[in-house]
Amino acid sequence: NMKIAICDDEIYFARKLREILTQYLEERHIVFEIALFSSGQNFIKLGVEMLQFQVVFLDINMKQMDGIETAKNIRAYTEESFVVFVTAYIDYSLEGYQVGAVRYILKNNLNFKEQIYECMDAIMKKMNCLIARKTFRFQEGEKKIRVESILYIESKLHKLEFHILEHGLATYTMYGTLNEVENELEEYHFLRIHQSFLVNLKYIKCVTGYKVVLSNGQELTVPRARYKTVKDTFIAYKGEL
Repeated sequence: NMKIAICDDEIYFARKLREILTQYLEERHIVFEIALFSSGQNFIKLGVEMLQFQVVFLDINMKQMDGIETAKNIRAYTEESFVVFVTAYIDYSLEGYQVGAVRYILKNNLNFKEQIYECMDAIMKKMNCLIARKTFRFQEGEKKIRVESILYIESKLHKLEFHILEHGLATYTMYGTLNEVENELEEYHFLRIHQSFLVNLKYIKCVTGYKVVLSNGQELTVPRARYKTVKDTFIAYKGEL
């Protein structure tokens, strides 16, 4: 399920963009949801919930909080969302590239639809590397989940607790050992930071003071014996991105 956010205080334009994206995704038989936000503030109020949107279209020239400022707030939570700036006139500032913008798109360009299609093609290409799904038999029922939506897995008394970013943070449980799951998720950048915690590297914000801080602000303890390995692995992963 692809989730896209459009932040624009011009409602007419936001609807036009939604129409083009709807057409693009329907032509490709992709299940999607598109949410409109009339300001940057309304969007960043979501906090960690912003992570549910894989793609965010931001108008650069919004009143109060502009697109660049909004993007900086998004980046404080995640490096993974694809941010696209749309603007009424070319702004030659390089700030957009500091927040990892995928594209700058001109609103009044005659090729606007083609620009959106090309931009989405580029995003889909990058995302295809990410959309791995696995089926798990949880006590709550069998579920096919996106591997990248797993925040971390905790081992508790012969049970595993999966903390998953769906519409907010959901928790599912199953019987099993962390070793088994660690082997199963070996190729997906998960890190064993503790006997009881297996964490998705993409959601680690920083490693400091014998703790791992996740992008939702949660802190997990790292034992002294593992600390250097955890820190080095995190730094190496950040360098690869």
